[in-house]
Amino acid sequence: MTATTTRPGTASASASEPAAVERRRPRLPFSPWHLLLAPLALVFAVPLVWLLLSSVMSNAEINRFPPALWPSGIDLGGYRYVLGNAMFPRWFVNSLIVSAVTVAANLVFGSLAGYAFARMRFAGSRVLMGLMLATMAVPFQLTMIPTFLVMKKLGLIDTLGALIVPSLVTPFAVFLLRQFFLSLPRELEEAAWIDGCSRLRVLWRIVLPLSRPALSTVAVLTFLTTWNDLTWPLIAINHDTQYTLQLGLTTFQGQHHTQWAAVMAGNVITVLPVLLAFLGAQKTFIQSITSSGLKG
Repeated sequence: MTATTTRPGTASASASEPAAVERRRPRLPFSPWHLLLAPLALVFAVPLVWLLLSSVMSNAEINRFPPALWPSGIDLGGYRYVLGNAMFPRWFVNSLIVSAVTVAANLVFGSLAGYAFARMRFAGSRVLMGLMLATMAVPFQLTMIPTFLVMKKLGLIDTLGALIVPSLVTPFAVFLLRQFFLSLPRELEEAAWIDGCSRLRVLWRIVLPLSRPALSTVAVLTFLTTWNDLTWPLIAINHDTQYTLQLGLTTFQGQHHTQWAAVMAGNVITVLPVLLAFLGAQKTFIQSITSSGLKG
């Protein structure tokens, strides 16, 4: 048998070759996923850009065929029509009240129910959890008439209460918060119990401050759903003083003539609170994850 000998510098040279090839390999200044996400973002941004451009067009430009892709000039007639409507501020306030109360109720009741399902064991808890999740598969069209009859019995039809009460707590909020509570370490709560804290105080002082990402997600999605809801207000509200923004914008569309410039301008104003809520929640997501003190 013949023994093979290698020169002392051969091993180090062969080991340094992959590192040199790695250094010579060109690297993108961004993630490769951006090559897929950037075109998708543009596709989703097109309707929003078109809405913004159409809001500063005249009705003649919007109705022209083929449609104009760029306004010939800035026409604020749609905004003047919308803001000049005496009921528009009332509709905005109604939407704000309904959305704010619904979000606050979902955060309170969803936290209490989610914590109970996550940490407390009682008879029938799994069955109740399964039944609650099953209701998420039931379409709103099946519960619309029973909900209307209940609201009628309560005397809430044609009031803002009819829009708030059915959404005081949702299965999605309870489920999402429960899943997040399960991911938190029990040691933090046990330490608080040893110090004499009650369950409610543990929830308020320990669990909820660590659950800001989940709370922000529930708040934004609940606000988005409530703010953009049209079907239920269309059924439960009759008088224009109780209209929400989405319901009020339908009055700009007539049987024979539609103020498209006003519709576009009204939708731009309607979208602004949603965008602000999302941007605010995005900052909260980052701050909560970096300051929660939990390591994944």
